[in-house]
Amino acid sequence: PATVILDTPLIYKERLEDGDIKEWKPKNYSKKFYGPVPVRTALAKSHNVITIKILEDIGVHYAANYARKLGISSPLAEDLTLALGSSAVTPMELAGAYTVLANGGVRVAPTYITRVLDRNSKIVESIDPADFPGGAQPGQRLAQQTRTRVISPETAYLTTNLLESVVRHGTGWRAKVLERPVAGKTGTTNDLKDAWFVGYIPQLLTVAWVGYDQERPLGKKETGSRAAAPAWVDFMKDAVADLSVEDFPVPDDIEFRPIDPVTGLLAPEDSPDVVIEAFAPGTAPVRYALEEKTPQARDFFRLDLEDN
Repeated sequence: PATVILDTPLIYKERLEDGDIKEWKPKNYSKKFYGPVPVRTALAKSHNVITIKILEDIGVHYAANYARKLGISSPLAEDLTLALGSSAVTPMELAGAYTVLANGGVRVAPTYITRVLDRNSKIVESIDPADFPGGAQPGQRLAQQTRTRVISPETAYLTTNLLESVVRHGTGWRAKVLERPVAGKTGTTNDLKDAWFVGYIPQLLTVAWVGYDQERPLGKKETGSRAAAPAWVDFMKDAVADLSVEDFPVPDDIEFRPIDPVTGLLAPEDSPDVVIEAFAPGTAPVRYALEEKTPQARDFFRLDLEDN
């Protein structure tokens, strides 16, 4: 989470079959570049360029396979546009994938129906989706209990911790109105045809999607933060009204360290600018940020391309 990545212009070139050169110059939504940015901030602010750099580093196929592990089954792009929402998934798929994070790394596929009542409100059929990671089928009841761990509790917590920053300091700010710990992520496809917000508390996860049945752009500035998050908030206000306020559980071996936000290294004791960052065992930095900060150099990277 404390890793610092350069948010700087990217240019990708591809030679087409007819010999022409196709260029792709991905940009952030703001059309600006921000220089050295911690991964936590990049996620909170939805910096496209850093997302692409991370995907390029880990590999498209690795990312796609990871998505499969979380329960995504729809076709996925086999290039870097995957980072910017070029692939379509269903709300149920996305809910299932994020549920892995909410459940501490355990996959539990969502199901449409949890119980059936007769006219007297007597339960005729009852299904707990937690018992069927592959999806509950008609006639299945609570006798079968299967849960599948697909990622470690530490990875799930660190991701949830990052997603809390999306709500506290980033594009998911509208969810702060719930006045409780919330993790979430806005999403906007690269053609503005879909707007998403996925958010969860320890007891409940929900997905809001906004789009047309016949695909077409939603309109200028209709992002996940603006178009989908308000619907999520309206629903969750009532849904959590009777639920206790809880923190996300922290695995015992997670380590917390004081970090210098500019370098991502350990902050000296006398540092005036410190953030407390979470780390998996053995991954915290061991060097201190002793070098003098150079804001002029950082400002150099903050390029405004709105007029270019």
